[in-house]
Amino acid sequence: MPGRASLRAAERTGGVGLALGAVLLLTLLLAAPVSAAPAALVPPAPEERCTVTDRRLVELSGLAVAPDGGVWAMSDGGRRVALHRLDLDTCAVVGTRTAPLDPYDAEDLAIAPDGAFWVADTGDNDRVRDTVALLVLPPDGASRLHRLTYPDGPHDAEALLIGADGVPVVVTKEVSGTAGVYRPAGPLAEPGPTPLVRAGSAGFPRSETRGGPIGSLGAFTVTGGATSAGHEVVALRTYTDAWLYRVPPSGDLVAALQGMPLQVPLADEPQGEALAFLADGTLLSGSETRGVDRGALRAVPRAVEAALAAAPAEPTAAPPPAATPPEPAPDWLPAVIGGGVAVVVLGLLAGAMAMHGRRRSRV
Repeated sequence: MPGRASLRAAERTGGVGLALGAVLLLTLLLAAPVSAAPAALVPPAPEERCTVTDRRLVELSGLAVAPDGGVWAMSDGGRRVALHRLDLDTCAVVGTRTAPLDPYDAEDLAIAPDGAFWVADTGDNDRVRDTVALLVLPPDGASRLHRLTYPDGPHDAEALLIGADGVPVVVTKEVSGTAGVYRPAGPLAEPGPTPLVRAGSAGFPRSETRGGPIGSLGAFTVTGGATSAGHEVVALRTYTDAWLYRVPPSGDLVAALQGMPLQVPLADEPQGEALAFLADGTLLSGSETRGVDRGALRAVPRAVEAALAAAPAEPTAAPPPAATPPEPAPDWLPAVIGGGVAVVVLGLLAGAMAMHGRRRSRV
């Protein structure tokens, strides 16, 4: 029969096993990253392509990519519509297209399936305009003017989206965190006005990205929009981030904006207001020059691929504006829990064996 020294040693062995299992489990949990997402769902960080130095684009507010791959930019200043084609390696202006239209406050640029450029003359910082306008520059022929009216009073808007159906969607700029989504009530009149209907709203999860001229409010104010070349992804941007939504098979952009977006941080842009997609799925962002901080074009490769992988084919409900969505279980958690449980089980077995030895000593 074992002596008391042996029994105490066995008890200590069981206690050490239990303690070791608990300590190792805690260590593994604390050492694991706080948040982790599958690599395939995380778009790369923006890469600067070039700095915008041309004075005509100091107030860069719109980007669009033509069917031939040309990148076109627009400023929100001036007394006439002027679109400038850019060399994507240098940001130099290599071509210009104008129209004899005098916008009040042009804010965004989009391109329709037929190749026509659409200028969103929808800026209204003081919210005093009776009408806003869309200015259309078709591939051939004269430019067109379509005036619009909101059903619920004036709004400031800096984002224009056009999907596969060619119907324009205007998204307003609201510091409250909830943007209004509007589309025409029917075919566009020339010059109109054509009434708009409020078709939905758009809000974003909370963002910790920093940038832009208005501090934390910049994370919720919509300053631009874009639709991918294949019309399968639509994006809205704020001063700090781009938010990418998968478009449902119906092609309904308003329905897409009700879904859960993929966040693409665009940190530290002086005044980011421009957004576009290249044909290969790269996301382009552009910023105005602000003081000594020059605007630049930045690229996020494989953004469309990441958005499609992150979202279901049919949109799911988005969280309330500025709410923090529940974090998904990290992919490392099952392995950590399994390893920790195994360690604890081993400790329990060691303790049980020691106690079993003690009970046998009393027989």
